[in-house]
Amino acid sequence: MNLTSKAAIALGALAVLAIPQAPLAAQDSEQSAQGPYSVAETPVGTLLDDPEASAILEKLIPTVFANEMFQTMGRNQTLKAIQQYEPASLTDEKLAEIQAAFDQLNQS
Repeated sequence: MNLTSKAAIALGALAVLAIPQAPLAAQDSEQSAQGPYSVAETPVGTLLDDPEASAILEKLIPTVFANEMFQTMGRNQTLKAIQQYEPASLTDEKLAEIQAAFDQLNQS
C-alpha cells in the first residue's frame, strides 16, 4: 500500500469520526432550547458544561463524576447509557434521584 492510499484511508476514517459530532452539536443546542435535562436523553457533556448540572452530578455520583473516562469518553453518552458500565453507582433509583434534581434545577 502506497502513501497516497494510506492517506486516503486515514482521511476517510477521520471523516467517519466527524460525522456523529454534527448531530450531537445540534442536539446540544436543541436541549438548551427545550429546557429540562434528562438522564435518558441529555449527553453527559451537556451536563458537565453546565455548572449547576455538573454540581448535581458531583454531589450525587461522586465516584462516577471523578472517573476520567466519564469526564472524557462519556461526554457523548447519556447517564442511562453509562449505567451499564457503573451499575452499582447508577442504579435506577439513583438515576431517578438525579432526574428529580434536574427537574428542580429547571423549575428555578
